[in-house]
Amino acid sequence: MQEKNWKPWLLLSPSLMAVFLLLVVPVCFVVVYSFWLRAPTGQDIPAFQFGNYAKFFADFFYPSILLKTLRVALETVILCLVMGYIPAYFFYRTESKLKPFLMILVMLPFWISFIIRTLSWINILGDAGLINHLLMKAGIITTPFAMLYNEGAVIMGLLQYLLPFMILNIYVSLDGIDRSLTEAAKSLGCTEWQAFREVTLPLSLPGVSAGCLLVFVLTCGTYLPPMILGGPGNEMIANLIFKRVIGTLDWPFGSAISAILLFLLIIIVYTYNRYMGINQIFKSLSNG
Repeated sequence: MQEKNWKPWLLLSPSLMAVFLLLVVPVCFVVVYSFWLRAPTGQDIPAFQFGNYAKFFADFFYPSILLKTLRVALETVILCLVMGYIPAYFFYRTESKLKPFLMILVMLPFWISFIIRTLSWINILGDAGLINHLLMKAGIITTPFAMLYNEGAVIMGLLQYLLPFMILNIYVSLDGIDRSLTEAAKSLGCTEWQAFREVTLPLSLPGVSAGCLLVFVLTCGTYLPPMILGGPGNEMIANLIFKRVIGTLDWPFGSAISAILLFLLIIIVYTYNRYMGINQIFKSLSNG
């Protein structure tokens, strides 16, 4: 009996070891580093103090970037949800032979470098980009619109990056729904909209929840769209960490900012799990 209890752990041990060495250990190093001192000479001194955390909250500049990051992440989640549910529902309902091809189109962005995809927006939204070129060619405008290097451009880059994650999560949840339930609802007098609202939508919520959580966390941690498409006032918390660690080599303060973001996301995920039930999300995805 004891041997059977150990077998799953033996099978999982390579994966658990990889997660421990490649994720847990580096995160522990970052947390430990966040308590170190930054000497005037630029040397990092081992210590245990909270000066780096106090520095973050002493100046509202740093918390304001964190709040902006959370706001942009929430806006991105809402837009991804609105734009992602419709194609996911279409994939669930359609019987077209083109369905596999359309699914490949959704996953096609994963085959292209994230940097190249982000840089492509410069050729679309820039002053000499495609949109301004067509508008000026048609005589609608005489001078280019400023569509680049602002928060809107950043959100567009985030949508391009994260929308496939939302679509696929919702589709997996929808695909696990027994279609006979919808037919049964219709046979009892429900219209198409009522059957969707009362049956399909509630049963798809685990996929919606998983997609929203994934998009939110990934948005909080990304730095390429704000760096490439955003202006001086559009940086997010990941850009601030990058500048501190790579730009000024201030590892203790950069680690403290990373730890603050990590602890905040842990609190958000814990709260999300308490009210939404991440276990139910995973159960739905596995059943799907």
